[in-house]
Amino acid sequence: MIRVLLADDQALMRAGFRALLDAEDDLAVVGEAADGAAAVELARRLRPDVVLMDVQMPGLDGIEATHRIATDGALAAVRVLILTNYGLDSYVFAALRAGASGFLLKDADPADLLRAVALVAHGDALLAPAVTRALISEFVAGPPPADPAAGRHVLTVREQEIVELVARGLSNDEIAQRMVISPLTAKTHVNRAMTKLHCRDRAQLVVWAYESGLITPRRR
Repeated sequence: MIRVLLADDQALMRAGFRALLDAEDDLAVVGEAADGAAAVELARRLRPDVVLMDVQMPGLDGIEATHRIATDGALAAVRVLILTNYGLDSYVFAALRAGASGFLLKDADPADLLRAVALVAHGDALLAPAVTRALISEFVAGPPPADPAAGRHVLTVREQEIVELVARGLSNDEIAQRMVISPLTAKTHVNRAMTKLHCRDRAQLVVWAYESGLITPRRR
């Protein structure tokens, strides 16, 4: 059973998500929060598997709430899936930097939402869709790191190539095709890179790739 916490300041939106999730045999909504502070408090008390987190909420916003959850050692198993409107794309990279495992547009199909919750709950990052690739490339921001090569020395040349492809939004299967290796080998390289760089999931690997200067965003 995947336990989900809903964090959105719109009661109607929460009700819609609850109805959709509770209709599934393997999903259960364990709590609702109308602001970021309540989301953090409920995450600490209820220990959900996934938090569906809205970005714009009164008081503590979804980005800071995500940061507090992701940096709380007691909540290491809690994953945050950011919900955003199309007009709030500039928040995407900030959410990933804060520790989110991915994001989903609020107008996504119900099937996509259910799939996203399952993916994130099982430790994957929701970074594969083409829209995500475009948004990460377009909106990655912030000052260049003090040492653009920081951390690269721990990766082999092949692992650096793999990390770049992850940051471009490729799945393990797509990486395997691109590099003419098996999907299992691709997954092994990704896992080794995450271990070496102390990244807890693929989303954090993407953040590292941009912030280390391994790759730079592609501008349209």
